[in-house]
Amino acid sequence: MLKAKDVMTKAVITVAPDAEIVHAAKLLLENRINGVPVIDKAGTLLGILCQSDLIAQQKKLPIPSFFTILDGLIALSSMKQLEKQVQKIAALTVAQAMTPNPVTVHPDTDIEEIAALMVDKNFHTIPVVKKGELVGILGKEDILRTLIPKSEA
Repeated sequence: MLKAKDVMTKAVITVAPDAEIVHAAKLLLENRINGVPVIDKAGTLLGILCQSDLIAQQKKLPIPSFFTILDGLIALSSMKQLEKQVQKIAALTVAQAMTPNPVTVHPDTDIEEIAALMVDKNFHTIPVVKKGELVGILGKEDILRTLIPKSEA
């Protein structure tokens, strides 16, 4: 059975949390990747920045909806959720736009489990971590390659 370590990309492109959004966008486009791990100077994984995080900047700010019951206003969207969306839209640095504490897998995680994570949670990029250290990255293309017989690859 194939494991993450068998198909992961080991030469991981990373970005610092203080990097500018424009730099991160260029990095994703030039390397034709969907996401990039965000690491600090010590190499600790802080988050992941995906194309969808950057696309959020082009979104219009949702106007909170309210309704009235017994002369009281009740918000249909939480202020915390609205605040998060405002931060992403106005982000100037990677740290402001990234998804913190991303879901990770171990190098020995089965491909089936990774595929299920990608499908069920709509993840396109999953960091591979061993003993707290980033050792690889998995994208949907890595999983797709497992469907092609070795003779055709």
